[in-house]
Amino acid sequence: MKIANLTLKSPLILAPMLDITNLPFRLLCRKAGASLAYTEMLYTNQILHKNKKTEEMLKTNKEDSPLGIQITGSSLEEFKKLIPFLKKSKFNLIDLNCGCPAARIIGTKAGSYLLKDPKKIAQIIKLLKQTKKPVTAKIRLGFNKNNVLQIAKAIEKAGADAITIHPRKSNDSYEKPADWNEIKKLKSILKIPVIANGDIFTPEDIKKVLEFADAVMLGRAAISNPQIFSLKENNTKENKLKILEQYLNLCSSTKVTDLQKIKFTSSHILSNFQGAAKLRNKLMKCKSFKEIEKITI
Repeated sequence: MKIANLTLKSPLILAPMLDITNLPFRLLCRKAGASLAYTEMLYTNQILHKNKKTEEMLKTNKEDSPLGIQITGSSLEEFKKLIPFLKKSKFNLIDLNCGCPAARIIGTKAGSYLLKDPKKIAQIIKLLKQTKKPVTAKIRLGFNKNNVLQIAKAIEKAGADAITIHPRKSNDSYEKPADWNEIKKLKSILKIPVIANGDIFTPEDIKKVLEFADAVMLGRAAISNPQIFSLKENNTKENKLKILEQYLNLCSSTKVTDLQKIKFTSSHILSNFQGAAKLRNKLMKCKSFKEIEKITI
């Protein structure tokens, strides 16, 4: 699959996820077969006013490629100011998040709030295209109404190189099934690649979706099972502890030390097997990285 001039080795992509897709987790998923990964979502002013936390979120290395940066925001001026940084950066691709439904993001008129204004999304895409890098957008069906065709057409016309669709509205709960038929509709009207996201949990799901989409973006499925990128499911305790050990080794080698994030990701890995809850309880009581490592022994 190609996104502009970027060739991917497979159609399996790791979704950007807050507090999850840091450098060690991206590397873990790449080893399993993810062809593209992204930073955690960053707000425009986080990058413009970088601090230690932002630097940590932007952290990468040679093995972490190709890599996209996912950004959101509401100020066109802030997006303009970002252009020089994005041009000089090592990121291979820029993704505009128009899908995050979190209240704190919507409250700043960013994320899925942007779905209310397809014209503004198009303006942002045009600004980001000034970087001369591939530009994509991640969207939902709409904010509180389904206007996805209008949104997608505006994004394509503005020059985006691909689009990722999560087929729920911003105000839909995850209890409501993702409507894959909406992905099929988009694929039938757009010329740019369509990447599917939402309720893709198993190797069988992946195969079904790839019958009508150009690629799949895996989020929740990858948190508990990074091996999904190898089209494998092995929820034995022994395998999950092996995955956790690999993740912790990557945290150590990349000098990632945020204990809360490490515990959060580790707790997701330790799931779907007998005795998982007991191990998670033990994990959450750990007060140091060394204590977490002992769990895998």
